[in-house]
Amino acid sequence: MITQMTKYSIILMSGEMDGFLSDLQNLGLVDVTRKQKPFDKASGEKFVQIEHYNRICKALKGYANPDVPAAALSSPAEVITSTESKLAELTELQAALKDCTTQAMRAEAWGEFNSADIDRLDKLGLIPKFYHIKKKKFDENLLEEYPCEVIASDDDSVYLIALQTKGEPFDFPFAECDFPEKSAAEYEAQAAVLEQSIEAAHHDLSALAACIPMLEDEQSKLAGELDLYFASNSAKKEAEEVLSIIEGFAPTDADEKVKAFLDEAPVVYLASKAKVEDNPPIKLRNNKFSKMFEVLTGMYGMPDYNEFDPTPILGPFFMLFFAMCMGDAGYGIMLIIIGILLGRSKMSLSKLGPLVTTLGIATFVIGLVLGTFFGIDLYTASWYPEPLKKFIFHNQIMGYDSKMVLALGIGVFHIILAMVIKGIVYTQAYGFRHAVSTWGWVLLIIGGIVIAALSLLKVMPSEVTKWAVIALGVVSALGIFIFNTPGRNPLLNVGAGLWDTYNKVTGILGDVLSYIRLYALGLAGGMLGGAFNDLGMMAFNGVGVPGVNYLVLIIILAIGHALNLAMSCLGAFVHPLRLTFVEYFKNSGYEGKGKLYKPLTNKKQ
Repeated sequence: MITQMTKYSIILMSGEMDGFLSDLQNLGLVDVTRKQKPFDKASGEKFVQIEHYNRICKALKGYANPDVPAAALSSPAEVITSTESKLAELTELQAALKDCTTQAMRAEAWGEFNSADIDRLDKLGLIPKFYHIKKKKFDENLLEEYPCEVIASDDDSVYLIALQTKGEPFDFPFAECDFPEKSAAEYEAQAAVLEQSIEAAHHDLSALAACIPMLEDEQSKLAGELDLYFASNSAKKEAEEVLSIIEGFAPTDADEKVKAFLDEAPVVYLASKAKVEDNPPIKLRNNKFSKMFEVLTGMYGMPDYNEFDPTPILGPFFMLFFAMCMGDAGYGIMLIIIGILLGRSKMSLSKLGPLVTTLGIATFVIGLVLGTFFGIDLYTASWYPEPLKKFIFHNQIMGYDSKMVLALGIGVFHIILAMVIKGIVYTQAYGFRHAVSTWGWVLLIIGGIVIAALSLLKVMPSEVTKWAVIALGVVSALGIFIFNTPGRNPLLNVGAGLWDTYNKVTGILGDVLSYIRLYALGLAGGMLGGAFNDLGMMAFNGVGVPGVNYLVLIIILAIGHALNLAMSCLGAFVHPLRLTFVEYFKNSGYEGKGKLYKPLTNKKQ
């Protein structure tokens, strides 16, 4: 649900602004209304500084090593300077090593030589010329026509040296190539020294990486200063800029703390219950289960102040959709293990551990209902208990796979629930008169399903069914075509109702069919898992060496199911989000244009 907010209008002397906002930041409860674009030179410089710290932290994380102690540096500025210097040094060393390795490969073809020998040739009046010739173009007669000698050759090339007497012309039929300044051994020795320097630079960077917490604290401090600056510049200046007016919001349940703080501060303030037109920030308050799914609500957008928090409904349905898309009890066990390990780790994603574990539990249960365990069909498995097979969906309904019918049935229920919620929200926000059309569609769809079911089950006689359909059609039509917009010309309402009917019929049909993906993804994952099982057994039976056949089987199953688990998780995350964000939110009227509650605070977010 959405936390109720109190609006505070605070008046104070402009000269006391900085001190007051600093105290307000320590309180950490008031979301001060900021300007949309409060950037200027000062804030821009602060922002660049924050980004600089963030960039350095990201660079250092690649060198983190828990076995290397932190560098003995006393300030974040020293860490930044040392890191930049060491990264620049490392870049130069790596470039030098790459060049040295390339030169060594080129020199290796010429074999080992001594640069002093070349100097002696120069003293004798001879100029050495070096040639790299493709073997298919090389002619052995060159060795007789010119003073030259083959130094080395391989399958592709010939490396040749010719001698020119100083002052005499030399018209060798091939272009001269560059000769390495050093031998391959010398370049390799130089490369070994560079590698040692690079290893030392890595060690120094690992020591600097141990100082990342110091950089993150400084970055958090700078972010707080920037937030404080934005809040300060958002205040309205009145009375020739002698007075400043600040507007902010805080949760109503924190009124006692906020008012006690303001009573002690040198300000005058007004407190009132926040209204929709005030555009207060949104803070969600849910139970432990629903809170795990608030991150998904935030991905789409926070609700408006007068909207319905979708998280309590989004959570269970997303969990169900995810489990159906996975559709494998074995993968559910793997997700439970991954979630527990993730939750116990110190990674930045550790907060997602409980969510992954919960999705794993749901996948395990639904996987048993759908009858798949690591690609194995549990309904045909002889080792699976017969009493449990009664809970597996395996038969057909009206000639269709029961799993597909289940997916479509869940889709119909999900969309109807969305329309009911839309009717409730619109009724609360705008009154029943403005929600008549929505309730008309809800009545028509739910009533139609109930009447059809009772008729098919022979519970309702045909004559009663006929009059029930007529009554349902008349009442629904009044809401959809006549009273859809209060106070407007009835003819315009009829036209709008016809257009709405076209959109609803085509839209709802497409929305319901979208839920087939719950069946298709689960089926595809199960079939792919089964294919890896068959492949593993084929390899097992084909390898005649005892022990090795089991090793091959384990390798194929491990790699295959790991890939299938990763692909299934991706699909099981994306497609339920689409069903929620598109099909459900569209039919529930959810807009998600609210802004997140972000109190002015100096604590790390």
